[in-house]
Amino acid sequence: MPADSNASGLTRVLMIDDDKKLCRLVTTYLEPLDFAVSAVHTGPEGVERATTPSPAAPHVIILDVMLPGLDGFEVLKRIRQKSSVPVLMLTARGDETDRIVGLEVGADDYLPKTFSTRELLARLRAVLRRSSLNTTPEITSETTPKAIVVGDLRINLAARSAILGAEPLVLTPVEFDLLASLAKARGRIKSREALLDEARDRNYDVFDRSIDVHISSLRKKLHDDPKEPRFIRTVRSAGYMMVGPE
Repeated sequence: MPADSNASGLTRVLMIDDDKKLCRLVTTYLEPLDFAVSAVHTGPEGVERATTPSPAAPHVIILDVMLPGLDGFEVLKRIRQKSSVPVLMLTARGDETDRIVGLEVGADDYLPKTFSTRELLARLRAVLRRSSLNTTPEITSETTPKAIVVGDLRINLAARSAILGAEPLVLTPVEFDLLASLAKARGRIKSREALLDEARDRNYDVFDRSIDVHISSLRKKLHDDPKEPRFIRTVRSAGYMMVGPE
């Protein structure tokens, strides 16, 4: 497989998959489209490559669920301890259980292994658009805040970062988008459909439970008890609402 490229303008993709034929196929398809693809074929190698600081660190990761050494879920857990790099998970069956587990652990999107290369490209571009690594600063008006403060939670919209007290939060791009959306609408209910539209860049199938999974993950990171919420309240049959003091 080709080595990582430092060439300007290339998007670095790390593929963690033991299917070497598939890795070659993806590389052949993506590299003419300004992607620099490298691959490793075991779970431990994937963790090392994804979490070791380097000028050639990946902008996005394609991660298979079934891997030798460590499975994809464990690899993702270890990556998320150190990095919020976007991760697109591959599932052999496209099984809903695999998708839910992957989202709970911190995946940004999922794709069944019977994918087409065009769909892979669309999903990669979508998660990159949601990532701070590939986001250009938005033009803001004087009425658009650069930061939102809710109690001891501070959300920096321009930097796409959040701090709870003195603790920086490690959020996936989707989690940050959901948090920002709820914070901007503090005191107002956001439906699941509205959150789906704002947090992703593609049309959805029936898998709407992903929003609930991401909200659950956000609550854990915010140390928020859903029964006595400080930040995110569930409004039955309606959606979610950001609460909390000014």
